[in-house]
Amino acid sequence: MNRPLIPLLLASALLAAAPFAASAQAQAAQPAAASTQGESPSKLVLDNSQRLLSTLESRRAEFAADRSKLQAFVASEFDQMFDREYSARQVLGRHGRGASDADVKLFADALADSLMRRYGSSLLDFNTQLRVRVKSETPLPRGLGVRVSSEVLRQGGEPIPVDYLMRQTPNGWRVFDLMVEGVSFVQTFRQQFDTPLSRKSIREVAADLGAGRIEADAGTN
Repeated sequence: MNRPLIPLLLASALLAAAPFAASAQAQAAQPAAASTQGESPSKLVLDNSQRLLSTLESRRAEFAADRSKLQAFVASEFDQMFDREYSARQVLGRHGRGASDADVKLFADALADSLMRRYGSSLLDFNTQLRVRVKSETPLPRGLGVRVSSEVLRQGGEPIPVDYLMRQTPNGWRVFDLMVEGVSFVQTFRQQFDTPLSRKSIREVAADLGAGRIEADAGTN
């Protein structure tokens, strides 16, 4: 996996289909995203990936001066579009069978917080002069949703394939997995947390994540 771009690609996935919910200052600097009602997953990925890159660039100085604003921006968008609890159940795998919704939510929240701590601030370290090209939108097996296949285009480098796995929810399309160069983050995290979850309960692993005793690492593969 292309490790240097992992934070940017991860954030792009987390924000890919999110309605724009930044501060009034950001809204003045950049038009709000169009309504997502009736829009295809492909259009949401394309429009909002481009918006993410533009927002990071236009607010770079503001975010650099106050990292809490960057964290707040990423967290608020993440909360609105990422199907974190469904995704967390996929990460838990066999360990999540029969788990209560409350335990899954604890794990989902702790995993999200760990990712934001680890990768959020590093978004400012990257050149955001990139383009996103959507290649295709195909149904997932068993009616689970759709796969939006895209490429991140960068000057002087090969395109990076990025696939968004999305499902329809009562609140619209939500991302539940991201594949970069064929590597699934859900599968990466499932492997990473298999040993801790074999030794401890979901609540205990969530507590370890929250306390920073273990961290989610999106670049282990």
